[in-house]
Amino acid sequence: MAAAGGPVWGAASADLNATLLEWPAGKGPAEHVNDERDVLYIVVAGSATLTVDGAPRELGAGEATIVDKGSRRALAAGPDGVRYLTAHVRREGLRLKRF
Repeated sequence: MAAAGGPVWGAASADLNATLLEWPAGKGPAEHVNDERDVLYIVVAGSATLTVDGAPRELGAGEATIVDKGSRRALAAGPDGVRYLTAHVRREGLRLKRF
């Protein structure tokens, strides 16, 4: 698994974003909320604890779950690290507005 952790691959179509991420043991994205998109998580290798709205769920290789938009989530890699894929409806690009 990657020493520092984070994205190792990504792709996008007109409708979908997909990102492959790796984290070493005990590391992962800090707690945050995605108010705009449901997100699919698929563990490819290793394991992780995905905590959604305070409820932890253990995920191993081959397991998947969907986290609903508006949910507070955090992920911590298991003892051997984790490699997982996320997918969600594509976000629009940055738009600058005049004030």
